[in-house]
Amino acid sequence: MTWTTPKDLKVQLARMWERGELLRDAVTGHARFPLRLTLKAPGSTDITDRFESVRAWAAELATAAPMRVEWREVRHRVQGVQRLPSSVWIDSMENALTWLGRRRDWERFSALVAATKVAHPALLFWLERHPLQALELADDWPRLLAVVGWLMAHPRPGIYLRQVDLPGVHSKFIETHRSVLTGLLDLALPGDAVDLTKTGVGQFATRYGFLDKPPRIRFRVIDPEIQSVRGLVCPDMTLDADSFSRLKLDVRRVFITENETNFLAFPRAKEAIVIFGAGYGWDALARSLWLKDCAMYYWGDIDTHGFAILDQLRGQFAHVESFLMDRETLNVHAAVWGVEDKPVLADLSRLIADECALYDDLRDNRIRQSLRLEQEYVGFGWLSKRLESLLKRADQVE
Repeated sequence: MTWTTPKDLKVQLARMWERGELLRDAVTGHARFPLRLTLKAPGSTDITDRFESVRAWAAELATAAPMRVEWREVRHRVQGVQRLPSSVWIDSMENALTWLGRRRDWERFSALVAATKVAHPALLFWLERHPLQALELADDWPRLLAVVGWLMAHPRPGIYLRQVDLPGVHSKFIETHRSVLTGLLDLALPGDAVDLTKTGVGQFATRYGFLDKPPRIRFRVIDPEIQSVRGLVCPDMTLDADSFSRLKLDVRRVFITENETNFLAFPRAKEAIVIFGAGYGWDALARSLWLKDCAMYYWGDIDTHGFAILDQLRGQFAHVESFLMDRETLNVHAAVWGVEDKPVLADLSRLIADECALYDDLRDNRIRQSLRLEQEYVGFGWLSKRLESLLKRADQVE
């Protein structure tokens, strides 16, 4: 039987709730009710062949609250005149909420709408677009409004989030709700108070003029002759990006590696440092213009992401060379090949010919499906041998 039952009708109404349509009416004032629900009724053949089932179906609809059923008379050649449901209506929001058991949720959301109209009417647009999310945030909504109000009074404050002084609001609360606050603040703040070039939750602070934790660069001096810190030989140091950009070291070679163990165990090399990389994103390192006068070598995994990171690094330092990211290194370490999760498929315009050929073989699975060689599996002897060869060639050129 495919005729619409009271359960089917309730499902129709529940879907409207789940899509946020009913809650949205509290914002827009849309007069949705009386609301006609979709009804699939028995046909003439059903009345002939399944008359008792049709009567039971009609009786069930007639007693199902809180619907209002409209009826029509059907003249049937066998059964005579029959009275059957022609349409089903929900006459009011009250009836809909009663049937769905959502009256308390409606009242909570309506309270959010009322408070927002008074405090920050511009945010009603967000409530209209995200009613179910707003309902989940009902307990936090007053504090979210307080944060919006504070920033409206203190645009681009130039302080850390920790310094926002609001009752019941702490930096963890703001950090937890950065995504929601971004939507709210973009609506409430004037255009000159929002830096639209800063996107994503990671750049929330700088988007709205807060101070952010300074990016830090970790590096090791790997030439014992370089006295970066008096009394220390080949120290492991971390500096904020601005301080690193002002370093004055007698350095001609810079190695970058993504693996911490490789960073710590990297062999000593004349007039050189090694930097512990941070994967994608080289903005902090780009401030150090003195690196443009150094030979730079990047050692990443031999997989599509490794080459993508190399490509991105060359966007800041076009002269950087790859190190231990070649076909010979890959083949020598076939015993420790692994599998790359979610390979990169994009074209990489900054790779040189040999790199591009290997990258294409990897992304097109010509060697093996989703092949990768993680840099931590490259043998230390192989590293030392190739590093010695590189340094000899560099000295000959110089």
